[in-house]
Formats: sequence, C-alpha cells, structure tokens
Amino acid sequence: MPNSSAYAKVNGLEMYYETHGADRTGQRPLVLLHGGVHTVGLSFGAVLPTLAEGRRVVAPELQGHGHTADTEREMSVANLASDVVALLDELGIRQADFIGFSLGGLTALEIAVRHPERVGRLVLASTQFRQDGYHDEVRTPDYSSPRLPSQADFQEWAEAYAAVAPHPEHFQDFLGKVTGAAHAPLEWTDDDLRSLTAPTLLVVGDTDFVRVEHAAEMRELIPDARLAVVPAATHVALMRRTSVLLPLLTEFLDRTPAPCRVRTPTDRSGS
Repeated sequence: MPNSSAYAKVNGLEMYYETHGADRTGQRPLVLLHGGVHTVGLSFGAVLPTLAEGRRVVAPELQGHGHTADTEREMSVANLASDVVALLDELGIRQADFIGFSLGGLTALEIAVRHPERVGRLVLASTQFRQDGYHDEVRTPDYSSPRLPSQADFQEWAEAYAAVAPHPEHFQDFLGKVTGAAHAPLEWTDDDLRSLTAPTLLVVGDTDFVRVEHAAEMRELIPDARLAVVPAATHVALMRRTSVLLPLLTEFLDRTPAPCRVRTPTDRSGS
C-alpha cells in the first residue's frame, strides 16, 4: 500500500500518483513509470517495497491508465512524457531517478532526451528506441508466440482496470488506444541516444518483446550504459523476476553519483 495517493491537475488530466517510502538526505526521488495497460501495482508491485526502503518513490498512472481518466487528447509518448514532467513540477521535484517499463520506458527515454536535466539515473526495462527493436511476431502477432501475453494476462489487466478506472466499461477502447501509442513511429535518432547524460541501465528479458540485439545496440550508443538480460523472463514476467532484478536495480540506483556530463550543441560523439 502507498504511504499516500493523490491527484494532480496536469495538462488537462486529473493524474493519479502514489508516494512510497520517505526522503533520505542526498537521495534523489525515484519515479516509476508503468507499462501500457498496466497500473502501478501490475508493473511494480513485486519490486516496489524494496525500492521504497530509504528513498521517496513517486509512481503516477499515465493518461487513461488505472485511476487516471482518459481524455480526448491523443495518447502519445511525447504527451505522456510532458505529463510526467508537469507532475514533477507540481511536486517541486527538480531531478529524479527513473525506472520505466515498456510504454513507461518509452516515456522515461523521451524525458531523458528532451529534458536531460530532470534525470539523475535512468533504468529502461523492455524499451526500444526504434520500432524494429521488437521481434517480428510482436509487431505482427499471430498469438502463438511465447513472447506474447497469455489470455490470463489480459484477464488480469482487465480486472485491474475494472477495479479502479473511472470508466471501467471503456477497457476495449482503452486497449486499442494504448496499442496505437505503443506501436506509433518513434522519432529518436542514434545521436539522441549518444547525447544522453544520465547513467543508464537497460534491462530486457531473454524472451522479451525487445530483441536482445537491439538492446545491445542501445548499450553501444548510450554513453557508459549497462545491459542486463534476465533469464527465463518474458515481457510480462520481467518485473516479477525479483531475485535477479532487485539486486541489479538497487546496486545501480545506490551507486555513488557519477560526475554530470554537460551536453553542448556540439557534444554528439558520446565521448
């Protein structure tokens, strides 16, 4: 259970967010950005208690997800990122560490590219930066691939939505809108990744949506990035592989702060 939950008025949304843990001197807050169709609990319930030990965690629910009602506005990665930045402004958080999973990872990456000063450390889980980063059977599914969610997964998502959504009868429309956002063209370039200033940890499952080769390409482009491939982990199961994931996350987030790289207009080499 969160320490507290509230709603913030940002960009025309009544955005739900939870806070967990407590501030610790010298420790940046941690922002958790959930996956598409998920709630905070579905994406992070297994790891959140440990992550909130000794630090403040802020976990919003994005446009149309969970407690946050949808609007007529397009659901896009750029809009979702703008909402999160506006929430941080509302909460007086100048800089935070981020863990983004799937659609939340795309959102976190957009924040890191467009607002690098807001990001301390960055964890991108099951996150691609081009659409060819997905396996073919994910982009054009026949629903026989072991990489894809099961019927039981869809049922779990529908039940979580129905339990808290302001308009639970809209689940199928919502699912279509999220799918469109997740599969829309991505506008980042190789140079955008080379220019990232935040220490970055990339995490994918060995049976993920995201190709391991694509994640390795991201590791090469992002300065000083790390890559972890979690064994026996599908896309859906990744954030529940706590025995592997939690040591990776806590070690990375608790490292001594790295010197800040200052990006200039000519700093495109990643050196």
